[in-house]
Amino acid sequence: MSVEPTAAPGISTTENLYKGPRGTAVKVLNRIERSDAYLDRLIDHEMRSTDMNELDKGLMNEIVTGVIRWRMKVDWILTGFFHGSFTKAETNIRNALRVALYQILFLDRVPHSAAVNEAVEFTKRLRGQKVANQVNAILRNIIRSIDNIRYPDINEDKIQHLAVVESHPLWMVRRWVDRFGYDETKRLLDANNRIPDLTLRVNRLKIDFNLFLKKLGEHQIEHIRSPYLDWFVRVKHMAGIGASEMFREGFFVVQDESAGLPVRLLNPQQGERVIDLCAAPGGKTTYIGELLHNIGEIVAIDKYETRLNMVRSACQRLGIVNVQFLTADAQEVNVALGDKVLVDVPCSGLGVLSKKPDAKWKREQEDLLRLADTQRQILNHAATLVRDGGVLVYSTCTVEPEENSDIIRDFLAQHTGFTIENAAALVHTDLVQGDGIVATYPHVHGMDGSFAVRMRKNSSP
Repeated sequence: MSVEPTAAPGISTTENLYKGPRGTAVKVLNRIERSDAYLDRLIDHEMRSTDMNELDKGLMNEIVTGVIRWRMKVDWILTGFFHGSFTKAETNIRNALRVALYQILFLDRVPHSAAVNEAVEFTKRLRGQKVANQVNAILRNIIRSIDNIRYPDINEDKIQHLAVVESHPLWMVRRWVDRFGYDETKRLLDANNRIPDLTLRVNRLKIDFNLFLKKLGEHQIEHIRSPYLDWFVRVKHMAGIGASEMFREGFFVVQDESAGLPVRLLNPQQGERVIDLCAAPGGKTTYIGELLHNIGEIVAIDKYETRLNMVRSACQRLGIVNVQFLTADAQEVNVALGDKVLVDVPCSGLGVLSKKPDAKWKREQEDLLRLADTQRQILNHAATLVRDGGVLVYSTCTVEPEENSDIIRDFLAQHTGFTIENAAALVHTDLVQGDGIVATYPHVHGMDGSFAVRMRKNSSP
């Protein structure tokens, strides 16, 4: 079957196919499948649309993200009920079925009949009554059998069972079971599959922390203070947060606690020159600016001007005025030495799968070694930008040793002038491993998986 949508007889255009939250969800899923587009960017584009109200946008967002998060489990079920090869079915039909089944399995507030009817009507507009009847039969058969669906037998293949039931790639589950054991891996996968709460970093340059908490209470927003970082607060989902007055006024930044830890390790002091080598989208740059209270100098570097503009906009909103912006490659940029250098390298993102579930399906095991080569090159160059006696912080948002501890082990072997300084002096000890390195895990700490290490460049004799 052709992948491209062709309207059924009597439909003059395909524009009307993708209407409403469910039709839009199919459209977004199609684009993800056909291109390298990132989920968050496609969702953001649709959330700016005026074609849906806020409730419909919220439903669309939940469906798209949920289908991506649970794709392996959803596809396992559909494969068992589909007549023929589900993987070879037309993209539109596959995604219409996924959208419907996700609602049936996970959205209690959506009646099964509504999920089925929308998929049937969509298919009817696309392919006519005959194919619509087939979609109807598949979904209703699943509903009738929903309590008796058989997954891979855990006694025959526990890795495949876990991969399907918890919806993660086989290679990922296998390596984590080898590393963490079965039970802990199951807890990690479960944490990855949860819809994440938001964490906000309150901007101390604009508002008092207790006043901010009071404002959250006035808006009836559930919140708790971070157990690990001051000025951070965990909140339940805030609808339209990017359009809120508190956001426009620059009172806060959406930033996971794990992303604040490298800056705490950096420990910038007023008057210092700080280099942020991979600055976009700007969360760490602006945190550095807050801690400096705009006294000192920050050089924010990114390879792409469009991404650097995101950092510039964030600084303007938050009142950070001591930043120089430089478009350059972190592997070769030439700038004056810094007192502190932060290198938050591009990585696999396997620590942030709850927020970016599409990364599960975009990554292969081979990517880890390819990324590690780039990470080594950036870190090696970063070392040349640190003054004698200065500090270098390396960080990632992944939990993989190839990108974390292996990188640091090799770096220290080649750069004997650098030594690790124990992170426990600067961050909560629960987040620090025995070797003084920060490592966080979603199922242990309730935040994204991450890694960070602080290294001192010894002064020349």
